[in-house]
This record gives sequence, structure tokens and C-alpha cells, in this order.
Amino acid sequence: MISLADVYHVVAATIPLYFVMILAYISVKWWKIFTPEQCSGINKFVAKFSIPLLSFQLISENNPYQMNMRLILSDFLQKLLALILLATIAKISSRGSLTWVITGLSLSTLPNTLILGIPLLKAMYGDKAAGLLSQIVVLQSLVWYNLLLFLFELNAMKAVSATTPLEAAVELETPQEAQPKEEREDGKTTATRKTKTMLILRIVGRKLMMNPNTHATIVSLIWACIRFRWNVKLPGVVDDSISILSKGGLGMAMFSLGLFMASRPSIIACGTRLAVLAMGMKFLVGPAIMAASASITLSRGTLFKVSIVQACLPQGIVPFVFAKEYDVHPDILSTGVIFGMLLALPIALVYYFLLAL
Repeated sequence: MISLADVYHVVAATIPLYFVMILAYISVKWWKIFTPEQCSGINKFVAKFSIPLLSFQLISENNPYQMNMRLILSDFLQKLLALILLATIAKISSRGSLTWVITGLSLSTLPNTLILGIPLLKAMYGDKAAGLLSQIVVLQSLVWYNLLLFLFELNAMKAVSATTPLEAAVELETPQEAQPKEEREDGKTTATRKTKTMLILRIVGRKLMMNPNTHATIVSLIWACIRFRWNVKLPGVVDDSISILSKGGLGMAMFSLGLFMASRPSIIACGTRLAVLAMGMKFLVGPAIMAASASITLSRGTLFKVSIVQACLPQGIVPFVFAKEYDVHPDILSTGVIFGMLLALPIALVYYFLLAL
């Protein structure tokens, strides 16, 4: 049974995040310390250095040979179902787009488990639950953040796919055949569309392979396999060099969030209606999809309960950093982080007591 002392420890772990965010907010709103260009540079530093090294540290410290495959499968199925659902809604809606798929996936299925989640799940279900949650963090860093980056890059390319250089490249790669004019035009249209799609995917893939987050996740997985197979460690100087930046990754991400808030006229940057929608996706849609996937892959036990509670944790800060970098609805994701952390504890407790019935 969770105690008031446990709740206090969770709250105490969350307050420093708000302290960093508020400090960044007043440094721009009141003190005028940072310019917009400097704020953008800070976010880029977080996206290109802090988060990749944080991902490296998280993945490399997890034993890949002792992963709970049923929980991993349940988490994978939850995000897959969410992706299919969001893509379907976007396709049916005449004004739907890839940006809303990205935003919905970030809001509903990518929880912030580093600070709030691990102490909370440990208080609720013990040390084993905290270990299970760490595995979800690893899968999130390894798979879903890279998928988000792919979608961000794809969305960015669709914004520029009609530019002259891309069209010229498509024309050069499209074969011209000696056919009747009408057939040639139809064939040219089909070939151009296919060639254009392949060219976009090649460019997106190339950009993704140049992204530090991709490098960090691949290298960290390889190192984790070596480390736990032969029980070796990184040299102290290398480990300390990585830790000095990775440990500040979450704090720097919250600092970037505070800077972004200060650049907006209202704390609720996306407006009240979208804020309510974001909270509904996070705390209702996410756990509901997880309950469906967990019912398929997990038995009715502690593992099932852990999967549901972790799904109602607040939205992760990393998707906001990426959204700010690619300018894809950072206002909605920032609101999701700010108010999600405030609402997460009472809502998680409600789920905890309901699951205990």
C-alpha cells in the first residue's frame, strides 16, 4: 500500500523539474537574459548532445538479456495500435496530417518515467516494478524516439517536396520511354510519383543516419550486449565524460521548455481546448490502448497493473525537444508536459486504487 511518505518522495522528485523550468521562464520573461536565437541554440544543444548521451547511458546500463518480453511486447503493441488509430483518424479527417499523428503519438504513448515514474511505481509495486519501468524507458529510447525522428524528418521533407531541386532530381531519375503521348504521360506521372517517394525516403533515411540520437542508440545497444555478455566496463574517463552531459539532459530539456513558455503570450500556449484534448489523450486514450494491448499479451497480475499505471504517467519531455527542433506543434507538447506532471500523481493514484479493487 502506498503511503504518504511515498507520495512526498514523488513530489520531492518532481519539484526540481519545475524549479528549472520556472528559472528559465523568468530569465526570459522578466530578466531578458536570452535572445530568441540563444533559446533556439539551447534547444539544439539539448537535442544534439544531452538527449543522445542520456539515451546512451540509459540503454547501456540495461541488461538486454534480461528483458521482460511480455511487457516489451505489450508496450510495443500499445504504441503500434496508437499509431494505426491516429493514422486512420488523420486519413478520415479532411484536415488531418502527419503532424497530428506525430503529436498524438507523443502525447498518448510516450511517458516521462525517469523522475516521476520510477519512484512512483517503486512505491506502488516494489523494486521489481521500477526495474520493469526502466526496460520500457530503454525500448522508448531505442525504438520510439527514432521512429519519432523519422516521422519528423518525413514531415519536414513533405513541406519541401514541391521545391525545384527535388522535382529536378525526380525528373532526372524518371526514365523516358518511346510510347504514345497519352500512355507516356500516364506512365510518367506514375513513375514520377514512385521515384519522388523513393527519393524522399532516401533523403529522410540519410538525415536520420546523420542524427546523433540514432548513433547513440545503436552504439549503446551494441555496448550493452558486450558489457553484460563479458562483464566489462567503460574506462572511467569515458564514462565520466558521458555522465557529465547525460545527467544534465533532463534538466536542460526542462530549461528549454521554460524558455519556450516565456516566448508565448500564455502559459497554455496551445489554448484551453487543445490543452483539454491533450490531457484526455494522455490520461484516457493512452491507458485505454495499453489496457487493450496488455489484455492480449499479459496475465492479470502485477505486470498488468504496472503497464496500465505507467501509461498514465505524464508526457515525456524528449518529444517536446524534438517538436521544438522541427517546429511541429511544440505548443501542444509543452502544455502536455507542464500540466501532465501536475495531474499525473493524482490520476496515477486513481488508477492504482481502481486496479486494486
